[in-house]
Amino acid sequence: MSVSRQKATSGINERAANAKNEPGFTEKITDIFGEQVFNDSVMKERLPEEVYKKLKKTMIEREPLDPTVAEVVASTMKNWALDHGATHFTHWFHPLTGSTAEKHDAFIVPKANGQVIFQFSGKELSQGEPDASSFPSGGLRQTFEARGYTAWDPTSPAFIRKTKLGAVLCIPTAFCSYTGEALDKKTPLLRSSEALSNSATNMLKLLGVKDVSYVDTAVGLEQEYFLIDQGYYNQRPDLVATGRTLFGAESYKGQSLDDHYFGAIRERVQNFMHDSEQKLYRLGIPVKTRHNEVAPGQYEIAPVFETANLAIDHNMLIMEVMNDMATKCGLKFLTHEKPFAGINGSGKHCNWSMMDSNGNNLLKPGDTPSENVQFIVFLAAIVRAVDKYASLLRLSVALPSNDHRLGANEAPPAIISIFLGEALNAIVEALIAGEKPGATKNGTIKLGAETLPEIPKDNTDRNRTSPFAFTGNRFEFRALGSSQHAASPVMVLNTITADSLDFIAENIKAKLDSGTDFDSAVSQVLKDVFSDHQRIIFNGDNYTEEWEKEAAKRGLLNLKSTPEATTALKAESTYALYAKYNVLSKNEVDARYNIKLEKYVLKLDVEFKASLDMACTMILPAALKHQKNLADSLDSVKSVLGSVPAEQKKVLEDLSSNINSMMKAVNDLKLLLTEAPTDDHMEHAIFYKDKAIPAMNKIRKYADELELSVEDELWPLPKYREMLLLL
Repeated sequence: MSVSRQKATSGINERAANAKNEPGFTEKITDIFGEQVFNDSVMKERLPEEVYKKLKKTMIEREPLDPTVAEVVASTMKNWALDHGATHFTHWFHPLTGSTAEKHDAFIVPKANGQVIFQFSGKELSQGEPDASSFPSGGLRQTFEARGYTAWDPTSPAFIRKTKLGAVLCIPTAFCSYTGEALDKKTPLLRSSEALSNSATNMLKLLGVKDVSYVDTAVGLEQEYFLIDQGYYNQRPDLVATGRTLFGAESYKGQSLDDHYFGAIRERVQNFMHDSEQKLYRLGIPVKTRHNEVAPGQYEIAPVFETANLAIDHNMLIMEVMNDMATKCGLKFLTHEKPFAGINGSGKHCNWSMMDSNGNNLLKPGDTPSENVQFIVFLAAIVRAVDKYASLLRLSVALPSNDHRLGANEAPPAIISIFLGEALNAIVEALIAGEKPGATKNGTIKLGAETLPEIPKDNTDRNRTSPFAFTGNRFEFRALGSSQHAASPVMVLNTITADSLDFIAENIKAKLDSGTDFDSAVSQVLKDVFSDHQRIIFNGDNYTEEWEKEAAKRGLLNLKSTPEATTALKAESTYALYAKYNVLSKNEVDARYNIKLEKYVLKLDVEFKASLDMACTMILPAALKHQKNLADSLDSVKSVLGSVPAEQKKVLEDLSSNINSMMKAVNDLKLLLTEAPTDDHMEHAIFYKDKAIPAMNKIRKYADELELSVEDELWPLPKYREMLLLL
C-alpha cells in the first residue's frame, strides 16, 4: 500500500498501547458521581438555608430569581470552584452554530497595591457579554453590531471542566442579542418547556388532578457514533474538513453478517468508553448503556432520562468529552450522520415523555390503558400535534448531513408518522367507532424451558422504521441526526403538544358549557381528534415503496431534503404557533430560516471544494500513474508477443475511460458552481440540491470505480476496509 497508508496502519498497535488509563482514573462510580457539579447536595451544604430555598423555588417552580440570592450563590460557587482548582469561569452557551461556546475570564481582580484577589459577583454570575457579531444571527444583527448577552440558567447546574493544567467553572446560560432576540438553542427550549407545563397542568386540572404544580418534559438521548484510528483520520482530508468520506469504495466486509451489532466490545474501544464514562460521571451525567451498533466501527452511548434542558446540556457535554477522550486514546470520534457510504449512518434517538410534579409519567398507560382516560387524552394530543405540525417535526431534523440518512433503509423515512402498536391502535379505532375500548392484557412470553423465566410483554412491539414510535411509556423520535443539537426537535415537540392539549381542553369545556356530561364530552372530543388525525398512525414497515404511495394517498408530506423542509418556517401557521406560546417571535423564526439555508449552502461549499481538491490532487494523479504503469506493461507484452491480448487491452481502455469520465465530471462541477444563484438563500440551496450534489456524486462514482482498479500501493487514501475493520 502507499507509504502514508502503510504508516497509518503500522502505527495502530503503538497508538493503542500508548492510550493508557490515567493513573488513579478508575474509581468507584458512587464516589465520583457529580463531584464536579454544583448540584443540590453542594448547594444544600454550602448555601444559607434561606438562600437555598429561594434558589430551589426558581429552579423547580420557575419563580423569578432574587438578585440578593445571586450574590450569595456567586460567592459560594466561586469558593467551591477554587476548592476544585478552578482559575477561570465561563458562561457556557449554545449559539445557533449547533455547538457550544465559551469565553474564559479569570476570577482575579487587581488591587491598588499591585496584588490581586479572587472575586466573583452576582452580576458576573447572572449576566455576561460575549461578542455576538460573529455568531449566526440570520439577519437579527448586523456584523458591526457586536453586543450580546448571556443569562444564567439556574435550572441547569454549573460544573467544572478539568484539564491537567487547571480547571474552569462552566455556568450554563442563555444567549440573546442587544435587542432581546434569542440567538441560541436554549432560550426557545426553555420557553417551550414553560408553555407545555402550563398547558399540561391545565389539562390535568380539567381531568380532576388538582395537586400538580408543573409538568416537565423528560428526555433520554441515545447517541450513536463511529470510531476510527486517528492515523487513518489524519490521512483523509474529506473526514477532517466535512466529517464524512466523499470518496471510498464499499468494504467487501461491511455489516451484512450482522456480527458487529451487540458483539463483544474490543478492548481498545472499551478502554475509551470506560475513560469517557469516568469523566462523564464526574460531571453528573448518568450514562448507563454502551454497545456495538450495526455498522462496523459504530457504537452507542445512552444516559437515563433527565429533564429536557439538562438532558440536552448533558448530550452536548457527552459529545465534547468523548471527542477529547478519543484523541487521547489515538482514536477519532465521528458524529456525522453518514461518514461512510454503504453502511448504516448514525442517529440520536430522542426518547420523550412528560412527568408531573409528583413524579408521575403522563405517558404511562398503566395495566389497563383503555380505562386510563388521562393517558388517552395526552395520547390524542400528541397524535393531533404530530399530524397537524408534521412539517415542523421534519424541519427540526433537517440538515444536509441527515439528508443522507433519512429514508435510506437504516433510519426512519422523511415521511412523519406515528407507530402506536396493536393494543393502542385498537383503543383508537374503538373510540373512532363510538365504542367502549375493550380491556387489553399484555400477557407473558413462555420460552419452553423450565429453567427460563416467563417474560412479561410490553403493550407494544418496537417499530425501528417509524420516525415517531410509542415504546411503552414514552415516544421515541428516531429521526434526529447524530451530530445535531437536540434542543430544536424537543422545542417543537413541547410547543405542538401544548397547542394540542389546549385545543382538546377548549373543546371539552365547550361541550361542558353546552350541558354535556363530563364523560360524554371527553369521549366525543377524543373521537373527533382521533378521526381527524388517524391518517398519521401507521404500524407497518416505513421502508417500503407501498408505504410511500399510501402516505401520499393520505396526504402526508414527504420532504426529502433540507431546503424542502425549511419552507415550513415561512408558513403563517408556524408564525402563529410560536407567537401564541412565546417560543419564537416572527423575527426569530425568520432568522432561523435564513440560518438553516445559509448553513446548508456553506456546508456543501466545503464538500464541493474538498471533492474537487482530492479528485485533482490525489485520486487522478494516482490513476494516471497507474495508467502509465499499465501502458508500459502492455508495451512490454507487445514487444515480446507482437500484440496485446484483447482482455489486457480492455483493462487499459476501461481505466482510461473512467479517468476521462472523472475528469469531465470534475470540470462539470467546477462550471456548475460558477452558475449558482447566490442572491437568494432558497434558490441557492435548491440549485445545490438539484444540480451540484448530483454532479459531485458523479465524481465519486468514477473515483470509487478507480479505487477498485488502481494498484493498491498507489492509492493515496485509507480504504473503507482499513478504517472500519482495523482498530
